[in-house]
Amino acid sequence: MKIANGFDIMNYAKRHGIMLPAFNTTNLEMTYAIVKGLNKAELPGYVQISSNNLRLSNPDVITYITQQAMKDSDVPIALHLDHGKSYEDVKACVNAGFTSIMIDASHLPLEENIKEVQRAVEYCHFYGVPVEAELGALQGKEEDIVNEADCKTDPDMVADFVERTGCDLLAVSVGNVHGLDLTPKVDLPLLEKISKVSPVPLVMHGGSGIPFDIIQKARQYNLLKVNYGSDLRKAFVSTFGVGYEKNHNCASVIELSIEAVENVSKKAEELVKIINA
Repeated sequence: MKIANGFDIMNYAKRHGIMLPAFNTTNLEMTYAIVKGLNKAELPGYVQISSNNLRLSNPDVITYITQQAMKDSDVPIALHLDHGKSYEDVKACVNAGFTSIMIDASHLPLEENIKEVQRAVEYCHFYGVPVEAELGALQGKEEDIVNEADCKTDPDMVADFVERTGCDLLAVSVGNVHGLDLTPKVDLPLLEKISKVSPVPLVMHGGSGIPFDIIQKARQYNLLKVNYGSDLRKAFVSTFGVGYEKNHNCASVIELSIEAVENVSKKAEELVKIINA
């Protein structure tokens, strides 16, 4: 199966009442594992990579790896830019074949955030690619980027922000956090308020730290996409840690990599099934 268009996978999820997981990749092994896990679960989702992680790769390489991983895929999977930090990154990813884009200008003043999203939307929509924007900021660590902000999304700003930017998905801050070092305190009443005024589906980042029952409850509040990074990375990294502890002379990268793919795929399968239970 080819990489699914972002609008198509959103519509598919809406028709079938599915919550879409977005799993962060960094390399070939993680990408193959995510695709394998989604296919084992027989549920759709996203492979995504952040601008930060593209330091170890580039959009063309990630697109190629995803295409190779999906050769025998039977479920719809889109390729998403997570936390796109610049217009240049947005263009590079769309040009490489990414089918969904996030432009993250939430750290900027509101008007500047709006202008950056508008710019990305104009480019992406020409090529039929949906755009996710963020209003409000998350506490915690997004990979190597530390975000000290603790700004929840203001429901009174949502409708105007979406209308002016033209974004297709809105990432919200409702007490969710990045990483596993902070404890999320998801404010479901706030999410409900936002859902009532948002013209577009909502996205929750920092899924790895959020209890599954909260995610399942959040589904009723127009939550279409939830991001998972730390859970999968932990499964990947710990595979090598366990191998090293068993044998400090262990040097078989291929064997540990194959084992890591299996461990990450199991975690991806588990997560997509639980959030759609």
